[in-house]
Amino acid sequence: MVKEPEAWEEKAAVKRAVTVAKIPEEWRLTEEQINDAKTQRQLAGAYFQGFLTEEERKITGEESTEIVSKIKSKEYSALQVAEAYCKAAAVAHQMTSCLHEVFFDQALERAKYLDDYVERHGKTMGPLHGLPISLKDQFHVKGNDTTMGYVGWIDTFEGDKGSDKVHNFDSPIVTDLLSLGAVLYCKTSVPQSLLIGETENHIIGRVLNPWNNNLSCGGSSGGEGVMLALGASSVGLGTDFGGSVRVPAGFCGVYGLKPSHDRLPYRDVANTNPGQNTYSSSIGVLSTSHDSIQLMMKSILSTQPWLRDPVVFSVPWRDDIVAEILARVTPDGSAKSDQKSLKFGILYTDNIVTPHPPVTRGLHVLEDALKKAGHKVVSWNPPPHSTAIKIHLGFMSADGGNDIKKQLGLSGEPPIPQIKMLLEDKEPLPLLEYQDLILQGIEYAEAYADYWNSTAQDDGQVVDAIIAPLAPWAAVIPTKYYHTAYTQAINLLDYSVSVVPVTIADKNVDIANPDYEPISELDKVNWELYNPELFDGTPVGMQFISRKHEEEKIWAIGKVVDNILKKTKSC
Repeated sequence: MVKEPEAWEEKAAVKRAVTVAKIPEEWRLTEEQINDAKTQRQLAGAYFQGFLTEEERKITGEESTEIVSKIKSKEYSALQVAEAYCKAAAVAHQMTSCLHEVFFDQALERAKYLDDYVERHGKTMGPLHGLPISLKDQFHVKGNDTTMGYVGWIDTFEGDKGSDKVHNFDSPIVTDLLSLGAVLYCKTSVPQSLLIGETENHIIGRVLNPWNNNLSCGGSSGGEGVMLALGASSVGLGTDFGGSVRVPAGFCGVYGLKPSHDRLPYRDVANTNPGQNTYSSSIGVLSTSHDSIQLMMKSILSTQPWLRDPVVFSVPWRDDIVAEILARVTPDGSAKSDQKSLKFGILYTDNIVTPHPPVTRGLHVLEDALKKAGHKVVSWNPPPHSTAIKIHLGFMSADGGNDIKKQLGLSGEPPIPQIKMLLEDKEPLPLLEYQDLILQGIEYAEAYADYWNSTAQDDGQVVDAIIAPLAPWAAVIPTKYYHTAYTQAINLLDYSVSVVPVTIADKNVDIANPDYEPISELDKVNWELYNPELFDGTPVGMQFISRKHEEEKIWAIGKVVDNILKKTKSC
């Protein structure tokens, strides 16, 4: 007997159909093309680009900095650029389900307006004039849903059907982007509730890695990672509470920046359990190039968002800090003989789960390249990440899962399996236990700061940045995200982090040591999952970590590292 679909399933199906219906007929793929795409191990690169014209490939291959420069010089029109990215996004979604919202009609009208603006005023509107920007589906954009992966949020404002904000509200950061000249054209897919490192929900299903369809694209900003890997976006905004900018950036082979939580304005951006603000999510940037991240940060901060969002750290982008780091190196990243070299701490394992061979090789690649470039690299042995993960997970589940249960109850949809595990046997934390958890977090941060400062004991120079894996794998097998401490420990500390692509998993090189002895039961599970063939061809990214509110410093260090790696690969 065929089971009748439940109301929430029908609602999700209608939403999927509405999204596809918004794609212009000339950009629609045939059923045969969609089915063929699903058989491809690797979508990114030549296969995906084969669906674009030569001009579209050229435009979508540009970095964000080049796009705004060429629109300003009138080599491109804003409309030309918007059309190319909207088509690429349409193709990407049909192949991967990487989008929750498409508003190409709004984007094209906006691009026409911007082209007309230049003709009327003789200048561009701002530093992001004509730049298409993709947004994670937490940011409210007028005329569109924000579902955050919940069926019960469809056609509502964060679950409220009666709100006058339904399809009629922009998050303040969206208003800021528009004031800077940006073109907004889509919102990208997220996991149900945001709280896992994959991207899956009952509206669009599961989103896989465009470099390797055996694996996940990561999460919770997973749709962003996919769009960037395919070239359907050059830059986008995500959020990060436990690794949600960094993980998809690393898994999908692109760049990322996770600022401290109060550097960019989170006011009126949808979130899970927003009342828990002892440890808060950060808005961050993902991009196909490192320079584009600086363009975004500098532009957004130029609007003085702290005047509208009282949580925001009231400091603009500090070019002097960037210049100070770059003055210590040559253009290719090598240490200058008359300057203090950079000093890195490197974490090969958190002593809970040791990374798979592609990740460990990536760490060795970095250590060797940095040392050859004249920089210092020392072992990093901080306070236990096992302590940090226990504290951070305590805050994630402090409400006993009540917020998630409430949102699921709006439609009656069940939790996806990964969220179901998070909700099991959870009760709200009593106030005194919550306060004790706060004290534990403070003590851990103090111990970490003391350890960091102690790195100056041997040579008088404190470590500039930490190098660490994003996860124990290059990208995770769907539903197998068992270990989050590599990223979540850093969220507990609210540190600033850059993500840089380092290498690619290679089945002929990344062979597991048959004599390896697991260091924990979780490590044993992780190593049983490793198969060189399965991970072959997957990007390996790393996180570069500096202290709180050091976004300029870690962005500059990421640029140095990227330049060194590019030089190494070209040799």
